[in-house]
Amino acid sequence: MAKRRPNLNKALRALIRDIAARLPEFGHIKAQRILVVAGEARRTSRGTVKPLCYRGGKSTDRTGRRKPIVRVRGRRMLYCITLRPLFFRGSTARARIETILHELFHCSRRFDGTLHAGRRHDVLGKDFSRRLRPLVRRYLKVCPAELKAAFAYSGEVRVLQWLERPGSSYIPGPSRVRVRKVYTEDQLFYGIARMVTPKPRVVREAGTRSPKVH
Repeated sequence: MAKRRPNLNKALRALIRDIAARLPEFGHIKAQRILVVAGEARRTSRGTVKPLCYRGGKSTDRTGRRKPIVRVRGRRMLYCITLRPLFFRGSTARARIETILHELFHCSRRFDGTLHAGRRHDVLGKDFSRRLRPLVRRYLKVCPAELKAAFAYSGEVRVLQWLERPGSSYIPGPSRVRVRKVYTEDQLFYGIARMVTPKPRVVREAGTRSPKVH
């Protein structure tokens, strides 16, 4: 019997829940309101996060523009994290976990479907990494071994992907192009992605025969 491919979304939900439980800085994060999908390449990005609401969790802004509603199993999603090919190919478990922390760090402290205005790369510049790095180190010290193992996996996994991807926003009213207002699991499917994890480097110490694994 062929080996069943692991469900990466299950591991991702467990990781996000664990991060929220262990780090007070992420205590506002609710894993059940975040959709994670695999998507296309975007330069050297390993992941991106998309806000699915306007401030206060509203669908419409002051100008009348609307964001499509994304609802999975009856629950409205507030954010969509898209994992790019570089997340799957050639990343270590540490790098993959850091990518998730990176995207969660962008979420507003209100957790209302918007991004934190002060945690933009164009606002913080190099300070973004300086502020995130200590959080990554702290979490990796307490991250359960089974979660690290899930993200050190090499091989094919099942992961959600868009069958039809929602746009960022639209203007209500008559239009030549039909606009879908609500996206559900009907517009999603489990696709196959291959995770390629580099093997740990083996360094031989002078005067010994036993290799040291980094």
